[in-house]
Amino acid sequence: MKKTLKSYIKRKITGIYENKIGTFFFKQKGFCPCCEKEVFFIARNPWLRDHFKCSNCNCIPRERALMLTIKNEYPNWQHLKIHESSPGTRGHSVLLRKKAKSYTETQYFPNEELGCIVNGIRCEDLEQQTFPDGQFDLVITSDVMEHIYEPDKAFQEIYRTLKPGGAHIFSVPIINKHNPTQRWAKKDANGNPQFLFEPEWHGNPVSKKGSPVTMHWGYDIVDFIKTHTAAEVKIVYLDDLSHGIRAEYIEIIVMKKPALHGQA
Repeated sequence: MKKTLKSYIKRKITGIYENKIGTFFFKQKGFCPCCEKEVFFIARNPWLRDHFKCSNCNCIPRERALMLTIKNEYPNWQHLKIHESSPGTRGHSVLLRKKAKSYTETQYFPNEELGCIVNGIRCEDLEQQTFPDGQFDLVITSDVMEHIYEPDKAFQEIYRTLKPGGAHIFSVPIINKHNPTQRWAKKDANGNPQFLFEPEWHGNPVSKKGSPVTMHWGYDIVDFIKTHTAAEVKIVYLDDLSHGIRAEYIEIIVMKKPALHGQA
């Protein structure tokens, strides 16, 4: 009788766990590129892109992939002049703020004058920046370029603000993979999104409404950038559990402005 009761209780508890919490669990020991500590990377949801988190700083795989790529491509990043557009409050953004000697954070505030300071943050529109030419060694964006209405203008402006030898290093979900890039939304006469397919919104650090998805990029993003700039472009794909990097849509893109002749 006691054995039957115990079995019943166990089945009930298991059922509650599976229904409320889920049975997926993945744990990996490693070194986090964002908080620079030995940690565990833990996921309780099979969608690793948003749920495979660092036990110390709570960052997610694409943030770790972005930071590791920055370190691999520019080991002297701490001494470089960096512009990050729309940074978050965790992951690579925290480390860049903390350790980069020259770090400029910008957000786009629709009703504010470009170039002004709002609550300590500079207001900039990636499509029409107020920075002078050749201002930065690195421009960093994390899942931003799928929210731009005119990405050709944004890539051109980012390229303009880079120093020779500098780079725009960014994450963006390559949703369409080998299929052609699709425009997902355009701006209507009132400046609001006009979706061409099912409406999609992602989180926005300065707007509760969120940011509309305007582009579903494919791997042809490389050709798109090369068409509109003179940049050297490559896609970096990392699958590195020792740094907690394994997930869906994990590509990092490096768009580099060629160095001047004779420049190292």
